[in-house]
Amino acid sequence: MDLNFTAEEEAFRQEIRQWVHEHLPQDISHKVHNALRLSKDDLQRWAKILGKQGWHGWAWPKQFGGPGWNAIQRHLFEEETALAGAPRVVPFGPVMVAPVIMAFGTPEQQAKHLPGIMSGEVWWSQGYSEPGSGSDLASVKTRAVRQGDKYIVNGQKTWTTLGQYGDWIFCLVRTSTEGKPQTGISFLLIDMKSPGITVRPIITLDGEHEVNEVFFDNVEVPAENLVGEENKGWTYAKYLLAHERTNIADVNRAKRELERLKRIAKAEGVYEDARLRDQIALLEVDIVALEMMVLRVLSAETSGKNSLDVAGLLKIRGSEIQQRYTELMMLAAGPYARPYVHEAMEAGWQGDHVGAAYLAPLAGTYFNMRKTTIYGGSNEVQRNIVAQTVLGS
Repeated sequence: MDLNFTAEEEAFRQEIRQWVHEHLPQDISHKVHNALRLSKDDLQRWAKILGKQGWHGWAWPKQFGGPGWNAIQRHLFEEETALAGAPRVVPFGPVMVAPVIMAFGTPEQQAKHLPGIMSGEVWWSQGYSEPGSGSDLASVKTRAVRQGDKYIVNGQKTWTTLGQYGDWIFCLVRTSTEGKPQTGISFLLIDMKSPGITVRPIITLDGEHEVNEVFFDNVEVPAENLVGEENKGWTYAKYLLAHERTNIADVNRAKRELERLKRIAKAEGVYEDARLRDQIALLEVDIVALEMMVLRVLSAETSGKNSLDVAGLLKIRGSEIQQRYTELMMLAAGPYARPYVHEAMEAGWQGDHVGAAYLAPLAGTYFNMRKTTIYGGSNEVQRNIVAQTVLGS
């Protein structure tokens, strides 16, 4: 395994770096580097800029309108955008449902949905988790009953990230109760403007409206919105989750946030504290180790070898690292790591012109990151899966 980038790859990196420098709005970059609140407009503005370049689906093959980059090029693109302060692309459309539609959808579904995802115009949400069905997705209870050329959907989804902005939602629904729980699940694409859909906000510890409950009350969904075969949705769900768990690792954001942690520690005069420096060093070592794991997978993919099935490992380590750097930022700031207060930010009380504005969102970010070891399959469940893969059942 050669972890050195070739001259061609370094030239590609410079091309991406220059393009991002020219096209990333500075107001958005400033918010990202200081962990300030990103609006829907901020997120979608960047998505549309990428879409015009054909890069919102940066991992897509050329046949579906993507750039057709190899694994190394995709990694370099993600690294350069993250380090420049670009928002993390909302993954539900381009990273999660799009690959499922490409692999299992009909030509009609591909023609209908992929262009809007690539352009950044259409916002997708994820309908997986339910009350009582989080890590155990096989127990989903939301029902879809076939009636002629449509399904009637009833049930509830929860923790639907940014669902208040959703134009469409992809859902796991139960279409059969026979046999094993996994065999009765189907994968539906649902227009969120359909009558009978209600989105109710869940306000989290940081005071933000990021997640939601979504209720389905006799929602009519055209049968043509079924992806693949009925009762085969579990196969498609696993395919999607492999993309999600790799995405959660987000090593490039960790590298950017490590530098932010160092800036905060220096600004607060605690960077020379030996014990804090030890913790920062340990974090940096773990980030480098995570990057090596990612590059190992990329190296195997580029050489045509079968890469290790490490999606679960990447998710475990990546999510724990995200929690650690938010904890260390809180420690560095001490009592000044005050909660993110949306009303205060809107009124300018914690704005850039007020001293140490970079400390304003630290507590909110800390609270928010408590979720990372749970979503996408809890780390406890992922460790069991990894153990079974390595040791056998």
